[in-house]
Amino acid sequence: MLTGQILRNRYKIIKLLGSGGFGDTYLAEDLDLPNHPKCVVKHLKPNSDPTILQFVRRLFDSEAQVLYCLGNDSDQIPRLFAHFEEQGEFYLVQ
Repeated sequence: MLTGQILRNRYKIIKLLGSGGFGDTYLAEDLDLPNHPKCVVKHLKPNSDPTILQFVRRLFDSEAQVLYCLGNDSDQIPRLFAHFEEQGEFYLVQ
């Protein structure tokens, strides 16, 4: 559980919103912006096998690119604000 942690020196995890087979979704606040607006952080926890990790990294980057394009073109899809890897785990900020 990441509650209370700060990711990338920017996103403070407030509470867990849900869990699934591939990861967790959290409510967070963006400490870099005025009034610390709320955002959603999706945390993907991949298998630690190095071969699988490389594959997951490529898929993660591809998915982030698609989400970024779709979120900027549609009111129905949340906007992607950031995606990053930290200590072998992956995060999307929406």
